[in-house]
This record gives sequence, structure tokens and C-alpha cells, in this order.
Amino acid sequence: MTVVTRSVNTTHLASLASLEALAAIAGIPISCAQQEICKGGDDDDDDENSFALEMTVTSHNAFNAVRSSYTARGLTGCARVICRAVPESGLWGDLGGGGGRGDGGLIDCGLVESWIETAADCLIGPAYIAGDARVKDPQFKSQVESFAKNIEDHLFNTSNTFLVGDMATAADVVVSILLADAASRTGVAKIPEQTYRLLSTILQNPTIVKTVGKVDIPLVGDASPTEKKSTKKEEVAKTEKEATPKKDTLPDKVKAPKKEKKVQAQASAPKNQVPKKEEPPLPDLKDEEPVEVTPTPTSTPTPQTSTQGDFASNAIVQKLDSLSIPHTTYSHKLSETVDDLLKNVPLPSNETHTKNLFFKDKKHGLFLVSVKADSDVNTKQLGKALKLEGKVNLRLADETLLMDCLGVKKGCVGPLAILHNIAVAAADEAKKVTLVLDERLFGTDIAKIHSHPLTNDVSTALLPSNLKLFVEKIGVDPTCITFEVKGASSSDGGKAPANRPPDKKEAKGGNKDKKQSQPSKNKDKKTAKKGDTLLALQWKKDENFPMWYSDVIVLSEMISYYDISGCYILRPWSYKIWEIIQNWFNGEIEKLGVENSYFPLFVSQDRLEKEKDHVEGFAPEVAWVTKSGDGDLAKPIAVRPTSETIMYPAFSDWIKSHRDLPLKLNQWSNVVRWEFKDPTPFLRSREFLWQEGHTAHVSYEDADKMVMQALELYRKVYEELLAVPVVPGYKTEKEKFAGGHQTTTVEAYIAGSGRAIQGATSHNLGQNFGKMFDISFQDEQGKSQIAWQTSWGLTTRSIGVMIMVHGDDAGLVLPPRISPLQAVIVPIISKKLTMEDAESYCGSILKDLVDSGIRAKYDDRKMYNPGWKYNHWEQKGVPIRIEVGPRDIEQKMARVVVRFNGEKTDLPIEGLGAALKDKLETIQSQMFEKAKSARNEHLVQITEWKDFVPNLEKNNLVLTPWCGGENQDWEDWVKNKSREESLQARGEEGEDERTATSVAAKTLCIPFTQPDLPDGTKCIASGLPAKCW
Repeated sequence: MTVVTRSVNTTHLASLASLEALAAIAGIPISCAQQEICKGGDDDDDDENSFALEMTVTSHNAFNAVRSSYTARGLTGCARVICRAVPESGLWGDLGGGGGRGDGGLIDCGLVESWIETAADCLIGPAYIAGDARVKDPQFKSQVESFAKNIEDHLFNTSNTFLVGDMATAADVVVSILLADAASRTGVAKIPEQTYRLLSTILQNPTIVKTVGKVDIPLVGDASPTEKKSTKKEEVAKTEKEATPKKDTLPDKVKAPKKEKKVQAQASAPKNQVPKKEEPPLPDLKDEEPVEVTPTPTSTPTPQTSTQGDFASNAIVQKLDSLSIPHTTYSHKLSETVDDLLKNVPLPSNETHTKNLFFKDKKHGLFLVSVKADSDVNTKQLGKALKLEGKVNLRLADETLLMDCLGVKKGCVGPLAILHNIAVAAADEAKKVTLVLDERLFGTDIAKIHSHPLTNDVSTALLPSNLKLFVEKIGVDPTCITFEVKGASSSDGGKAPANRPPDKKEAKGGNKDKKQSQPSKNKDKKTAKKGDTLLALQWKKDENFPMWYSDVIVLSEMISYYDISGCYILRPWSYKIWEIIQNWFNGEIEKLGVENSYFPLFVSQDRLEKEKDHVEGFAPEVAWVTKSGDGDLAKPIAVRPTSETIMYPAFSDWIKSHRDLPLKLNQWSNVVRWEFKDPTPFLRSREFLWQEGHTAHVSYEDADKMVMQALELYRKVYEELLAVPVVPGYKTEKEKFAGGHQTTTVEAYIAGSGRAIQGATSHNLGQNFGKMFDISFQDEQGKSQIAWQTSWGLTTRSIGVMIMVHGDDAGLVLPPRISPLQAVIVPIISKKLTMEDAESYCGSILKDLVDSGIRAKYDDRKMYNPGWKYNHWEQKGVPIRIEVGPRDIEQKMARVVVRFNGEKTDLPIEGLGAALKDKLETIQSQMFEKAKSARNEHLVQITEWKDFVPNLEKNNLVLTPWCGGENQDWEDWVKNKSREESLQARGEEGEDERTATSVAAKTLCIPFTQPDLPDGTKCIASGLPAKCW
């Protein structure tokens, strides 16, 4: 008989409850404990937004006395283990073993896993990580409400009973428990109707109640505006249809007052019907005329899908459905203008209606212009942005032409109407309409776009990406232009004033009063523009560091988010930085005799598990490929978390003699580590880019020399390229690389967050992997020896560290040596200086800069004004901006503005390239010194425990006497003790278990540079004689 035990340890009560519930449903025993879990290892830095959860599974076969065990980590990993133990339960979908839906259909286990991962990402923060004080922050409440709204939309649009179909799965159990817990902590009192139904169904199930007890469920939310305006006739009809007919309780016929017909014509409420037994009680019907309630902009109008009401016959809805493009179509009060829409159908701040204009020009044709509701459409600037040549006379077309070309009446126009024009244009080219879209519709601040689908009492809401997908699918190539906010553009055609002193632009006509009032007017315009268009960062670095960081990486065009949690798109601006690091690093390792190569992405299970300590260190993060097409693989294949076990079998084949050594290889590749902590772009992601060096040597001394050479290159990357000071040192035994002999590291400090972060590591692997993979050679005496090996790696994490260290409230601040552009030239276009006039002058400056070895660009885009360009390049962190106005050209000068400190200098263009080359080096040096000074201000040296936690609370790096890196027990003691005292200092004694990982201290390294250690100095923790700092 084989006995299997499953033990769960966690710091998070709601996650523990969800696993207990799953185990009860599956009918398998598990033992649970709420306690701290210590985890160290490679690339594991402090992260306050994290929690611990792991399950140890142990089996004992009494027949052959074989014992085995493994550990699953994270909520998804532990839930997967429980559900897959009993595949017939169907909790994890179809696993090829009879699980899945009872009706013979299949449930996608990938969807189950995706829901659990999303819930963990969105809800564990507000449910657990944030302390009692922080959890009341509106952003946490908004995050929970948004998640509940997403569930509502999903259930509504899919018509599913549960999250992944019509049968409850592990996703429903975990999501319900986490959402209820998060709602309770953040003060979310009400949730949408179908979300409420799901939570009630799951959490009131007898098995769940018996296992985890009664769980508080938020109340069902208020009816939406359109529901509140429903007529009595609709409500009675709905009640009559849903109720069970009984002759003795219901009249044969229910009549509604005649006057309600008029109301019906004005507002048609969607009939979102759900079986009555699963709904919360409906409000009592009263014999009164419905009261029209003014909707508030806190929620989106109640959705109605295309299969309900009269929408199925709508041509736009039919096309969206046929293209399988998700959408929400709903009815509302008739709204002929944008102002009507804003009044009748208010939206949340991150959603927008569209303003639509249909223009004709005798020479240039027809244009459908769709912009944000607050955008200003200036026909003069529109013609320039469209690059229409010759005379341009854009005028609004009449309703006859509108109906002929787009098939809609006035007041019913939207971007989706372009569908009708495809057939019209095919028959008559003269009637082809060009679709012009506002770039602001697709900004990061917009979640949904609402627009009429050919009728003005209905709107369709689409994700911005799905609007683009729609026009692409129907074969339309739109022109995208950024329109100014209404009221933020100046009277001379939408040009915002340049950010230059008033004397650079003189008023015409000598109107003194007008001239004197202009500066304050311009200032107001600039402020309105930034606030309304969200061009500026919305968060301050010293007020909300995580949100500031997210703002910076998106607005600077470094990162785009992806639909798989923990995976991100590196946009050209960030990838160019990585390429610059690559090029520098390749030149340096070539001097050391290291050659580039490339090894496969996949590794077999046998190879990965060959080195016990190594695989245990990475096991929780390994991603496995188990299927190919419709079939299962004979053996699972791992996606590389690192390449030791991929490369070293080849080393064994290649190395036979001492003459084959040293072997020094490097590869640039991607790595997958399925992190269970909250992902953060650049710093902690499931896929990241890196270089990894692997070498083999004759002796330990040669290997150790290679380790130090690699670490010195990492120090130079941080300090000489990224201008980030680091502390080189040794990792302790607890923190060293899994399976290695010794690990060295460079540790950086983030002043904005008060946290240290591991920058890069270089490992002396000793002979451990050589023995495992038989990497042996014959020495000069003919004796067989095991090779000494090293491995060392640098990741794209370095870019994130650089952003956090140098960035400010305006965006990125890039050190010149790694900036994709080191200087940008911006002409100040006005009536005195046209773009054509500026081109020659700016072109000569650009040539001088490029010839001087400066990466430079001339920004000659005509659709953007100088103020917009200043803001754009400041956010992207370009070290130097060169401004050229009419007076500069007259005097053969240019204004040079430094991004790092805001310094402004007027310089002659003669020899400007050479002058700026020196200036860039000065900026590089100043940025490093500023960062080093900020780091040193928080670097303290103490010798007594009483000073330890108070200094940690001040966000300091603490250098202490230590009894040696081999004392792992005392590292654990420091972590536990510091957590306890930090919680006491914060007044959070009651949360000591739940918030442990966010306040506990962690060992960074034993620095190479050691202060004097006086005789008799005691270890700060153990009281034993100290061996080092």
C-alpha cells in the first residue's frame, strides 16, 4: 500500500481556506498550518508585495519501501496538486482521465489555471499583503471592485453558469473565497448581480460551509441606470415569466398603465434574465409610474448582449459576432449629440464616448473622424495632419451624403459605421470614406470605447484593441492622429506655446494688454493639457512608488503589458538599452577569451533532475511542456530556468584533455521562471532576457579568477553604464546558488523604495556539476581530473534598477551611455519660423552631433507642437534637448536643456557636437555621484541589536558584525526577530503572521571591502565572535 500525505504551510488565511475547500470537495486529506516560510536562493531579493504558500507531498510505498517527496509552491501550484490527485472530480477540467463536464463536454484546464492565477495577482494584495492602514487606500478597493466587475462581464457575455462553463471548478472555489476575503478587508459593500450569484452558490454550498465556515458575502449592487428606468410593464412581465405559474396566486392577465408606453419609447431596459432560484430577491413592484433616476458615472451602463432584445438584427452587432469580437451592446435614452450622451449615459473616467464628424472636400474626398468626447477638431490642423496637399476645404457633409456613404442618419454616426462604406466604395470609388481615429482613444488610460452602432438609442462598448481589430478585420486601414483636448489648444490652430522664455515670442500688433496676459494664459493651457490628456505621470515617486514605476515604464514606451500574467513586451526604447549593454559586454568578454554560442530552450526531465540541490532550488519555478497538439508527450520537457543542465552534457562530450581547457562560453537568451510572487516588469517576470556565461577550468584558482572577472564586468555595467552604485560581495550559504560552491554578487539600493536588490551574480560551481555530468579530462601527467566550473548571469532586471534609481516625477532619466538617443533637436515652429525654414539649420546641427559620435535625432514631426515634444522626450529620459527658435537661428545659437538637472544653456552651434560630447560625460558622472550619495546616506554601520530594527525602519542598509556566512540558523533568527520588532514598532502586533515577509530583514552579502573588525567584536545576532561585517 502506498500512503500519500499532503502538508500545506502558508502565511495567508484565505488561500489556506481555498485549498482546504478543494481538498474536501476532492475527498482527499491534507494537513494545514499557518506559519512563515523562509525561502532564499538565486535572484531572490526583498519584495514587500509577496506571500508564502507551499505544499509538501510525501509518498511511502510499503511494498518496496520507496519514499519520495516534492514541494509545490504558490496558490496555483498547490491547487493543481490537489485537483489532479482526483481527476474524476473535474475540479481542474479535463485531464485525460475522465474529468471534466458531466454532459460529455470538456472543460479547458488552462482556463481554470488562468482564473486562479489572475485572482491571486489581483486579490492577494488587498486581501493579505497590505496592512490595516494601507488597505483602506481607495486603489485597493477599486482593484477589488474592478475584479468583481470583470467576473460580471464574463458571466454575462459568455452566458456561463460558472467561470469556465456550466459546472463548478477549482476556479470558482478559489476566486469566490479570495474575492469575499478581499472585499471584506477593503470595505467593498456591494458587488454586481451575477458575481453575487456566483459567490452565493459557491460559498453557501454545504461542503464549503462545513470546511471553512460561513463566509461573509457583499450585498448585491444597485440596479444600473437603465434598469432603474424600466417600465412597470417590463418588470411585471419579467416577474410573470420567471415565477412559477399558480392559478390561485396569479391573475390570468396582468395589465400595465397606458401612460407607461411613453416611458417605454424613451428607455428600453435590457432583460438580463437569470433563473429565479439563483437570483437575490427582486424589489417589490409598486403601482406607481417609474421614477427616472439620473445615472452616476461610477459604473458602466447595464450591458445587453447581441443575442438579446432587438440587437440581433443590427448589422454592426451581427458583424462583431461573426468576427468573434467581444463587445457589450446596451440600450439607453435617445442621444443625438455628444452632450446628450454625456448627460444620459455618464461613464467611468477610464471609459469614453466618441465624437464623430463626417467631412467632405471637393479635392481630397470624404473623411469620417472619430475622436474622444473631449477632443477639439480643428479642420485647418486636421488637413495638415492628414498631409493634404494644395487647397484644403474640409466641410461637414449633408445628411443625404451621410446616408448614402455610411448608411446612417445624423446623430447615429460612429466609427463602426465604416462597415457600410466597404460595399459603397467598391461600387463607386468617389464615395470611399477615409476613417480618421483619435490616438487618444487608444491611450493607456482608456479601458473601453462606447459608440453608436447605427442607431442613437444604443451603444456598443469595445476594448480599444478590439476596435482596432474590427477595422482591421473588415479591411479598413485607418489614419490615426492625436487631437488636442478641447479648450487646451490655442487660437492659432491648436499650437500650444513653446516652453521658452516670453522674449522668444513677441506679440504682433503692439497690443500691450494681450501681450502681458499671454504668459499666464499659456501656463493654464499647459496644465489643462497635461491633466486632461494624461500626458503627465499621475503618481509621485515619493508618494506611491509602485504606481509611479508603472506609470513611468508605460508612458516612456519601455513596456507594454501582455495577456499572460508576468510576461511583458519590451518596446524598442527598452530593447535598445539592452542592445547597448549587449554590445559593450560582448566586447569585454571577448577580451577574456569568452565566445558566444546558443543552446536549446528545452531540457529533459532526466537532465534537469540530475543535480538534486540544483533542481530543488528551481523546482517551484520550472515550466513544463506536457502536450504536443492533441497528444501527451511521453515525458515532460522543461523550459529552461537556467542552462547548467542543458550545456554540461555537451561540455562532457567536448572536454577530454587539459588541452581542451579552459572552455569559456556565453549565450544571450530568454529564460522562463514561473514566479509565484507578484510580477513586476523588468524586476520579477516569468520570462526575461539575460546573458549567461559558463566556463570550465583546470584548477580552482583559474575558475575563481573567472568568477571575479565576470563580477567586475557586472560592477562596470551598473556603475559605468547605468550610473548605479553597487556593493560587491559574497552570498551566504543560505543565499548562494543552488548546487554551487560559492556565489558572488553585486547589490544595488533603491532610494525611492528603501530596498536593496540583487543586481547580478557570478558563481564558482566547484566540481559538483563536473561530477554529475562527467566533465573530466586527462591532466599533463595523464591522470583523470574533474573540471572546475563557473556560471554567471546578468538580466534585464538591470534596466528596472536603473529606472528606479534615476527616474523622477517627470519620467525616465537616462544615463547618456545607455540612452538610445543622447540628444534630440526640437524646432520652435511659429509664424516667424516654419518647419521648412528650420530644416536646414537643424539638419546641420544634427550632422555635427552624429559626426561627433552622439546618438541624436531631429524631431520634425508637424502634427505635434514644441510643448508636446518637450514632455514626450522628457518622459523618455533623453539626456539633452536642443531647442531652436527664430532668434537662435539669427544669432547662430541653440538652447541646450539637460534632462538630469534641468540646466539650460545657450551655446553657439559652432563646435556644438564636441561641446556636447564632453557634456554627456559630465552628466554621466554627476548621475552616478548623485545616486551614490543617496545610497551612502542610507548606509549605516552598527554593532548592537537595539539599533538594528530602528535603522531598518528608516529604510537604511545596515552593516553589522557577523559570525560567518555558514550560520544559516542565525540568519533565520534575524529574519524572525526583525519581523517581530518591526511589527511592534508599526503597531501591527495582531498581524504578525500575515505581514511577515514585508518587514523581515534579509542578508544581502558579505562585502568584499571590509571595515576594520576590532578584536572581541561579537556577532549582532548570536553573540559569538564576529568573523566579518
